[in-house]
Amino acid sequence: MNTDEPKPVIKAAEPKPEITAPVPDPKALELTHETNADTSAPAANVETKTGVKPDAKPMASVKSKAKVELEETKPEAKAAAPKTAVGNKIIFTIAIIGILAGLVAAYIFGTERKAQPPVFKPVSNPFDSAIYANGMIESDLPSGENINIFPQISGPITKVFVQEGQQVSAGTSLFTIEDSVQRANTELAAANLKLARDQYDKDRAAYDADPKSISKTVLDTAEDTVNQATAALKAANALLQYYSVKAPIDGVVLAVNATVGGYVSSQGDYDTYTELFDPLVIMSGPQNYMQVRCYVDEILVSRLPSKWHIQAQMQITGTDIKVPLDFVRVQPYISPKIELSNQKQEQVDLRVLPVIFRFEKKDAPVYPGQMVDVFIGQESTGTNAANHF
Repeated sequence: MNTDEPKPVIKAAEPKPEITAPVPDPKALELTHETNADTSAPAANVETKTGVKPDAKPMASVKSKAKVELEETKPEAKAAAPKTAVGNKIIFTIAIIGILAGLVAAYIFGTERKAQPPVFKPVSNPFDSAIYANGMIESDLPSGENINIFPQISGPITKVFVQEGQQVSAGTSLFTIEDSVQRANTELAAANLKLARDQYDKDRAAYDADPKSISKTVLDTAEDTVNQATAALKAANALLQYYSVKAPIDGVVLAVNATVGGYVSSQGDYDTYTELFDPLVIMSGPQNYMQVRCYVDEILVSRLPSKWHIQAQMQITGTDIKVPLDFVRVQPYISPKIELSNQKQEQVDLRVLPVIFRFEKKDAPVYPGQMVDVFIGQESTGTNAANHF
């Protein structure tokens, strides 16, 4: 027997892997006792591939735990569902309101609105063919301008005798300025005149009694002194009159800017609002008759009728009052129209020709400075009426 043959190696049997049962959770064990026995029964019959049966109690506890967790999540899902539904309802409601608002707005703005009637009847052309022009009411004076009264001296105002709208006659005192200094100077001039006259009388009496008692030169000097004192007194009296300002003509007081206690100068009264000097008193002539200064555009000047056939009618803005006008004159000078706001600083490209008309005021509600509408036409005089339009 050959002993050199290798002996078969007998391997030891490999140990079978142990199947370790999972350690049950105490909470799961508590839930297991409360579950139904039918639930854990199928799990006990399950065998692994190795033939070892797993413990049924852990499997039952896991399923029960999952079931409890599922039941706990159901209230949260139920609470979220109503919130989503409410939000959808709010969005849907807002959308419907927006659509309705858009339809209402489209209806309101899409409806055709009727034009509102005018506040007053618009002016109408009284002639077959006429030129329209803006007119300004003025005083019935040769120049048509108002009278601006300024003092010739400076000082505070002591009295004001007139008020706006008052009719005055020429020579009526309008206001007075403090004159105490000038009155004293006038009294001094009067005293100097008396002194010079007394001295002259004495020298004259002596010369008449005895021509040799006084020279002719002394007598002539005394006479010259009297003349000088007389002239000084006249100047003082004339200057004293300047402290009492009077109306130069018969007319109506339009504006009074003088106030008792206010200081004035030869430039007038200083206005703190406009920072300009205003006349103390503004007067117009008698207002039985008034004038209308019309401003005809330079483009329409060639269409003006001749002065022999011209006629015009004025209509007061905002009323149906129509007043016939009498032609007075044409101011032959085309100038920029500054009377839009009566401010010389205004820059206007429009140039106009002033045409002046006259009318009887009567009870017409017009005042100097008022703007009116004027239509300038041409009289129909048969064959003599040439068509200038």
